Amino acid sequence: MISLGHLKSRLGQYAALWVGGFLLAGAGVWLAAVFVDLMAAADLVLPAVMLGVTLALGGGVIASLLSKETLGTKLAVVVLAALLALPLLWAPVSAAVLIAFLADRSIEYSQAYAAFQINVARVLFPISEAIGERDLLGWVWTAFQWVSSVVGFFSALANIWPFLKRLLGPEPAET
Repeated sequence: MISLGHLKSRLGQYAALWVGGFLLAGAGVWLAAVFVDLMAAADLVLPAVMLGVTLALGGGVIASLLSKETLGTKLAVVVLAALLALPLLWAPVSAAVLIAFLADRSIEYSQAYAAFQINVARVLFPISEAIGERDLLGWVWTAFQWVSSVVGFFSALANIWPFLKRLLGPEPAET
């Protein structure tokens, strides 16, 4: 049996972590860029935030593995964490990309961004090779960016929607 309540709780924590990583990286890069060049700011902030979200994701997985949940639930948490790790790491990177875009700068000059892109390519390239198309890597990278952004957006929306409903109050009764 799989505990859907536990999975829902972990996915809610994942959503909060995605939003937190995005906001923390965005604010960190923006604030650091006041004192140093934007690329240097990204190189300072991105590794720290990416390490933080990775440790938090790992902590959630370890907490689930040590819990009294069923084996199926624990396996589902591990599989979800593996599938959602790259989209989670994309959150701080996408914040840095957004800050660079707003500053009319190219993020490709950031060593942290370049290292992230190279490491993701190391993961995605064997997948595209297995499918049989070498040119597929560019498409897979673009798809990864879009899917990661959509996953993050919807996980954030799902996490914040109950708060917004409480904030806006009950809907008026129909007469």
